[in-house]
Amino acid sequence: MSATIKHININNVDIPVIFEEQKSLPILNLQLIFKNSGYIKDKDSLGLANLSSKILNEGTKELGATKFAEKLDDNAITLHSAIGFETLTIELSSLKEKSTLALELLDSLLKSPNYSEKALSKVKTLVTGSIKRKENDFDDVASKGLNALLYNGTPLANPSNGTIETISKINLKDIKEFLSNSLILNNLVIVAGGDITLEELAKSITPILKELKAGNKEETSKIEFTSKKEEKELLKPTEQAYIYFGSNFNANSQDEDNYKAKVASFILGGSGFGSRLMEEIRVKRGLAYSAYSNININKSYSSFSGYLQTKNESYKEARDIVISLVEEFVKNGVTKEELEAAKNFLSGSEPLRTETLAQRLNRAFMLDFRGLSQDYPKMEIEKIQNLTLEDLNSYIKTHTELNNLTFFVVRK
Repeated sequence: MSATIKHININNVDIPVIFEEQKSLPILNLQLIFKNSGYIKDKDSLGLANLSSKILNEGTKELGATKFAEKLDDNAITLHSAIGFETLTIELSSLKEKSTLALELLDSLLKSPNYSEKALSKVKTLVTGSIKRKENDFDDVASKGLNALLYNGTPLANPSNGTIETISKINLKDIKEFLSNSLILNNLVIVAGGDITLEELAKSITPILKELKAGNKEETSKIEFTSKKEEKELLKPTEQAYIYFGSNFNANSQDEDNYKAKVASFILGGSGFGSRLMEEIRVKRGLAYSAYSNININKSYSSFSGYLQTKNESYKEARDIVISLVEEFVKNGVTKEELEAAKNFLSGSEPLRTETLAQRLNRAFMLDFRGLSQDYPKMEIEKIQNLTLEDLNSYIKTHTELNNLTFFVVRK
């Protein structure tokens, strides 16, 4: 079984439908994913996308949050909205026997969100509380600190929740405008699966989505940034140092050589035990319980990032090891043994990535979102199997930007 991509036409807009019929469980899972609608669109109103998605979790204006939630709970229906960097997603799931009611509730939510001062006050209070609690979550502090430093001047530098100051200034008019410009057909990708045919889905969802305006089609622009060899420290009453680091990575989501980046990333810091970072920092020196890094190649940006925790007194040693490890990696590449181990793991674990309906649908969406074909994972594995040590090391040596590491450290 695998997900397929079809299209349905609503208001003269061809909307992609990523779909898989699965009769083994009597369920319906539906996601309305609106592209160009995440916190990349916050601009000066940091937290606007997040607050807007949370308003959609406050039920309809007619029923209010409590009665709407009771209706969902009484019928074992889940209806939830959330944002990512580039997307706003409304997810609906129910048993098949409750799918008609579930779609009716989705319809009422899209037509009449709970645009009330009470709802806005509630979500602002919840978000403010979350921001305050995370002030003592030093992993979160270090992660956000690195983002602000590494991605300075781009939307990636902004916290998805916004700040206490920025969310206090957001009003209902801002949220209405954001959702009006985001929940449009030209932004929409439908991701659905379960015990339902594509024809049944199209018949059920079309009347609901006809209420949405077409809007203007907008392509996601590439976010460019260049990392520097710099470090910033934040002193806090913590028992250990939190070290976060990163750099830019010169690649695009459709580059033919991205499979090499996947292998390189796995060997350097993405494989847990056995990775260069883990071996040198934990196994050989005992400086940290764990140390990870990854190369992330997305549609709008690409980067290298990683993190570890160590004792306050050994943070400089750990940082210097990261710098020297990356320099050594770029200069000399990987060994034959490391390449073979990576090939075996990446090929052997591939079936585990498509075990569930949710995994298959999510993969199909991400491939489509990045402009890749649905058979890309199969071709990628074949390329990895045929990858030579010489080709991989030549590729790694071209990415000298990895050496321009930016560090953000939270320590005592």
